[in-house]
Amino acid sequence: MTTIKRGVEIAARAAMAVRTEELFRSSGALREGHFQLKSGRHGDAYLEKFAVLSNPAATSELCGYWAAEHRDEGATVDVVAGPTTGGIILAFETARQLGTPGIFAEEVRAADGTIRRAFRRGFRIERGQRVLLVDDILTTGGSLLAMLPAVEALGGEVVTCHVLVDRSGEERSTIVSPASGRIYPLRSLWRLDLPTYEPGDTCPLCVRRTPLETPGAGGAAAN
Repeated sequence: MTTIKRGVEIAARAAMAVRTEELFRSSGALREGHFQLKSGRHGDAYLEKFAVLSNPAATSELCGYWAAEHRDEGATVDVVAGPTTGGIILAFETARQLGTPGIFAEEVRAADGTIRRAFRRGFRIERGQRVLLVDDILTTGGSLLAMLPAVEALGGEVVTCHVLVDRSGEERSTIVSPASGRIYPLRSLWRLDLPTYEPGDTCPLCVRRTPLETPGAGGAAAN
């Protein structure tokens, strides 16, 4: 890659990050307080992704960045997949723009109590098909890590893993499948450094006895 092309790519990614942040902030998706996150950890801020995903124009614009990237790179994508719940919306809109099927994997509990992700409802990935994985917020990466074995088990080839926001606090550019050990590219539109804490004495909000919220439908924990 030439220096000029690399510079253009960096500038484009910076512009995407700025625009993604604008859409999240303008929608009121960034909240402050004391929250229990989906990972089980606590934080003083969280992103209510559905404040953005409920806006079709914003969702289409964000998914358009992913679709354009793969069209520009000339990379073949046969299927777009995401995890429940927010990943369903993102997978379907990205697939619509790429002209491919959009599918999702949901959590399935085995007889021994372990939980995995599986494609059900007649969704299929044919062996050798190139799969684009998309998700909303990356905190621990658990949702994507559970998606990778589900795709691999069907013989799919993961092209890239995309997330709207990386709030993991790490400089990640790859993700490793827990099943195969294969390394896949990981890209985010916006990287947001929000500290998280283990519940209890290591969480300053717990120490201050700040009321804990578990926002989301039905009291579900937030991302």
